[in-house]
Amino acid sequence: MKRIDKLIIGVMLAMAAIIAVINVIMLRSDTSHSQIYKVELNRIEHELAAGQNVSADDYEHIISIKQYDGSSDFYNSENEYVIREINSSLYRIEYSSDTTKSSSAPLTAVNISAAAMFVLILGTLLYIRRSIVRPFSNVSELPYQLAKGTLAAPLKENKSRYFGKFIWGLDMLREQLESSKTKELERAKKEKTFLLSLSHDIKTPLSAIKLYSKALSKGLYTESEKQIEAAENINEKADEIEGYVNEIIGNLNNDFMSFDVNTSEFYLSSVIENTVKYYSDKLSVLGTSFNVEKYSNCLISGDPDRLEEVLQNIIENAVKYGDGKSISISFSDEEDCRLICISNSGCQLPDNELPHIFDSFWRGSNTGSQKGSGLGLYICRRLMDCMGGDIFAETSDGCMNVTVVCRKPQ
Repeated sequence: MKRIDKLIIGVMLAMAAIIAVINVIMLRSDTSHSQIYKVELNRIEHELAAGQNVSADDYEHIISIKQYDGSSDFYNSENEYVIREINSSLYRIEYSSDTTKSSSAPLTAVNISAAAMFVLILGTLLYIRRSIVRPFSNVSELPYQLAKGTLAAPLKENKSRYFGKFIWGLDMLREQLESSKTKELERAKKEKTFLLSLSHDIKTPLSAIKLYSKALSKGLYTESEKQIEAAENINEKADEIEGYVNEIIGNLNNDFMSFDVNTSEFYLSSVIENTVKYYSDKLSVLGTSFNVEKYSNCLISGDPDRLEEVLQNIIENAVKYGDGKSISISFSDEEDCRLICISNSGCQLPDNELPHIFDSFWRGSNTGSQKGSGLGLYICRRLMDCMGGDIFAETSDGCMNVTVVCRKPQ
């Protein structure tokens, strides 16, 4: 805010200086203009001396030219005049040196125009300060606060036409991060409670196993029946521990990510146009050919934002693991579904690894030095499941083809 205030003051000072300079220039011009009557007097004198007929109407500042006729009123006049002796005759030449009226009009017009521009520029700068700079200044600290984890305080409502949607989006981001943080803490609490409970439960059969094994090792059970019974008890406790271990594995295999999907009906073109707009420039810079097949628009059942996320994940994989030559999007229909196929050239994934590409944390042998988490396509499958659709992949002629199955409304 201080910088914009300094800018406004600087612009206003510069405008005031320009107006002052214009006034000085025009006043100087008026001063030189006010001496024109002297030039006209000299011209009249030369013309009269040459015997020419001279009329005051031919000159802007000359009022009258009167030759001396012996009248006593010759030297009396309300106007300014000079007496010239020309060709042995006296002439009274009346003139006007007052140029105030003629010069003040343009100067006034210039000052009024400059003042109007001054007010317009000042009003524009103040409007920008109030409607653009101040709202942006109010939210400029939010990304920093979000990075620090300060998520509780909501953003103040703002009706700015320029930043209303931006502020609304930031507040949604804040709420999403706060919700994710709360879920993460709750998940961590449940996991810790679960592990503590299991560790306590495992101690009991483990102690029994140690007790039976120690008794057997020291020969406390001399009878064969007792030895068999101890062995069976050890086996029973081992089965109990195995059950706990399987429970841990099952808990780890449970879905560790939750997805919020807002199912609605939307036109396919809204998602495709956003995707094409986002990747056209990016792929052009990379030198990758990007072809989108013509398609007929239709209604899709699902979440448009989540479908866009799915397509972006697939295209990002195509950029990272393809050869960078071409990426294409094609469309087809099957029963009550619209199929969107994203293909990229340069597929090096072995056929035996293809069934695993939608598994969580799995990365194929073709990843090389490319960084990644192995979750992109897993997230795509989960999202499509939540939207009642499907996703599958196949390879053909050195191309990777990932097809998204979107359901149409019933």
